[in-house]
Amino acid sequence: MKNLNTLTYGIVGLGIMGGSIAKSIRQNILSQNGSKGKIYACNRSTACLSQAKSEGVVDEVFTSDRVREMLPQCDLLFICLYPHATLDFMRDNRDFFKSGSIITDISGVKGIFQNLDSILRPDVDFIIGHPMAGGEKEGYAHSSAQFFVNHNYILIPQDRNSPDHLDLMRDLITAMGFTRITETTCDIHDYKIGFTSQLCHVIASALVESAQDPGITAFGGGSFEDLTRIAMINAPLWTELFISNKEKLVQHIDNFQKMMTDFRTAIQNEDAGALKALLEDTREKRIKMGSIRTVVK
Repeated sequence: MKNLNTLTYGIVGLGIMGGSIAKSIRQNILSQNGSKGKIYACNRSTACLSQAKSEGVVDEVFTSDRVREMLPQCDLLFICLYPHATLDFMRDNRDFFKSGSIITDISGVKGIFQNLDSILRPDVDFIIGHPMAGGEKEGYAHSSAQFFVNHNYILIPQDRNSPDHLDLMRDLITAMGFTRITETTCDIHDYKIGFTSQLCHVIASALVESAQDPGITAFGGGSFEDLTRIAMINAPLWTELFISNKEKLVQHIDNFQKMMTDFRTAIQNEDAGALKALLEDTREKRIKMGSIRTVVK
């Protein structure tokens, strides 16, 4: 199996996630004595490429029109683009990936990656992945290797994946600071991420939109701020994520609306018993949720 500190890593899309991945690999893997590995980066705009190169995070940079010079050199490639742009990139550059290389994604929906026979070459291994970390701000300037420390990474192994390559990805993920690897299917991923991530962004956005008084935050004590941090949202990305996972997300929204109705009814009717029972059940469920650390396969 290949050694992590001898690989040439490629990053396509040097935004907050691509930049964080590059910084984490540089800091945790390629800073070792005797390391021969390299990091190449490609991005549409050049400002972040110049910054990453000047900081020593990446070894060589490529503008988008030169990506086909970079791809044949990369042993392990992170495609850090929007979900459908990731598909398009793999399709458009099918003939330029290095033979025997690993390609992986960071997309927030996975159902679109299940049937890739017409896109993938048999000598290139696409491993579906999702780092569950990041920040609410955009761009390379806000990237950080520390985002990944003590966080969860989701892997979705497929029958076509090489066992050695999967082990290499697990080693890389651990070296980057992730402390839990959850392995699952595309369908389970999209259902659970629809709840733990996408529904939360919908709720946070709806809460902000529901405010009748823009000055109401002068009365904030932390609750509003905690609940709405993620409402500072990348609208094009999350629009694509919501619609790509619409069946599962709408189901979660329906369940949430039912619970909101239950709470509203209890409050409107001054039904203290029902309200207390709801709140006590909520507390017990949240405590249990905090203690569960299962690996779903």
